[in-house]
Amino acid sequence: MPALSPQGRLAYGIQLPVQSQSTIYAEPWEASAGPDDLLAVARTADHAGFAYLASCDHVAIPRRLASAMSTVWYDPVATLSFLAAATERVRLLSHVAVVGLRHPLATAKQYATLDHLSGGRLILGVGAGHVREEFEALGADFERRGPVLDECVDALRAALGPDEFPEHHGKLYDFEGLGQRPRPAQERVPVWVGGSSPAAVRRAALKGDGWLPQGDPRDRLPAQIARIRRLREEAARGSAADGHGEGPFTVGAITEPLYVGTPGWDVGRRTVTGAPDALAESLRAYRAMGVDQLQVRFRSRSRSELTDQMAAFGAQVRPLL
Repeated sequence: MPALSPQGRLAYGIQLPVQSQSTIYAEPWEASAGPDDLLAVARTADHAGFAYLASCDHVAIPRRLASAMSTVWYDPVATLSFLAAATERVRLLSHVAVVGLRHPLATAKQYATLDHLSGGRLILGVGAGHVREEFEALGADFERRGPVLDECVDALRAALGPDEFPEHHGKLYDFEGLGQRPRPAQERVPVWVGGSSPAAVRRAALKGDGWLPQGDPRDRLPAQIARIRRLREEAARGSAADGHGEGPFTVGAITEPLYVGTPGWDVGRRTVTGAPDALAESLRAYRAMGVDQLQVRFRSRSRSELTDQMAAFGAQVRPLL
């Protein structure tokens, strides 16, 4: 299994462009981009030391949200499988799979196959979801999406484990005597839980192998991380037999937009720009908070500018992290 950060440095990954085009972060050039652009970005990430590529999950967007979210959301399993064949090292992250929209056995089948075909590069990021109409159209329970996600995580742990005939007896999902192959290449597929609400942070601490915050600014992260640590310590003391709160745990963060060098265009005042050492100094502050991996974003006007930025980050900023 490829290590998240083989040199023990602060790891960094990227949410892929093109595959999701919310107006919050999509660049104008992505509207006319396609598979070749995704391939170029993925191959650049693979060569530039990025820890993972991330792909989002929405099945359908209601008209009321389309102007802000757009309706461009590629399927994460299909997208990551497509890119797995074109890369060798970089890991493949669903950020995040709304697993409550589907039966966990179906989800396990898809992601186990992806892990098997990619040689053990999957990181399964999961979240509760937030679009009511999406749940209603698929016959899923929007109001109970939190408890449903809790059981889905338990069911996925069983279904993605080493046993070909997993057993799970839950309130919602009960499967026994059903075999699934191929099995994942990893003995334990990492499950990272997304979300920044109190319930999501608690779920990450008690059920996950990592936490994927959803846009927490820097000043909110220390308190969130301290809560995760406290919850895991309490769980480890109180119920060590079930493994809650034990084992490696990866704390994530999403950075401000970045631009390596001095941009010759207006990149927005929230963007962190400058020489490699200045960017590295800014990003090392996350490590001091207890962050293990950063999801980085780059401002760009074209695919080539984005891949140039990624390559420059890997060559010039990465060694300083």
